[in-house]
Amino acid sequence: MDETLRKDIHNSGVPALCRACEARHRGVCGALNVEQLVLLNKHSVRKKVEPGDELVAEEQDISNYANVISGVVKLTKMLPDGRQQIVGLQFAPDFLGRPFSKASKHSAEAATEVELCAFSKSLIDRMIADSPDLEHKLLEQTLNELDEARDWMLTLGRKTAAEKVASFLHLIAVHIDPEAQDADGPISFDLPLTRADIADYLGLTIETVSRQLTKLRKDGVIQIESNRHVTVPDVLRLEERASL
Repeated sequence: MDETLRKDIHNSGVPALCRACEARHRGVCGALNVEQLVLLNKHSVRKKVEPGDELVAEEQDISNYANVISGVVKLTKMLPDGRQQIVGLQFAPDFLGRPFSKASKHSAEAATEVELCAFSKSLIDRMIADSPDLEHKLLEQTLNELDEARDWMLTLGRKTAAEKVASFLHLIAVHIDPEAQDADGPISFDLPLTRADIADYLGLTIETVSRQLTKLRKDGVIQIESNRHVTVPDVLRLEERASL
């Protein structure tokens, strides 16, 4: 079958906003049929959020879910004495929300400018009940996040400061560009976190993070422009420095 014809058939009846959306092709919306996509599109809202804006507060009652369309979201937990810990990052096309829970277990904040496709919890809960494929997709994403969290526990518990910083850069590179692990060319991105947030996420001091970034730059593993824009000329060299 001609590729163009195949794509036309695949997109037949699909709302225009959904056709090129990563959440449909790589995210949870890939489990929805055309009728469900039409219904979800009718009751969804696209919105852009500025860096630093809170999306969900810790222990807040959940009324909405969202797909991350672009940008980076940081997930944090607060200790009773006011100290904060970044416990995770979410990228496109991650599902923002916790099905089957009444309240959020952590807060979510836009680390960069973020675009979301938001929809009501009640609608998705009904779709989950009616669609085993959607429930399976959400479970699959949850298990992937669990695997990533376990890998990050290894990074925090056993890796050196140099390996931690390299692991963080690799994490950003492969999520900004999912093909990065197989890419031969350079990967470029803006750091989604400040030096202070990177230090918090890695359990290091700001000075240590800065020293390790400088060392990676001097060794030619990365290039840094304007303090935030990073280019990785060779992802395999970065993987080696991260002990992956």
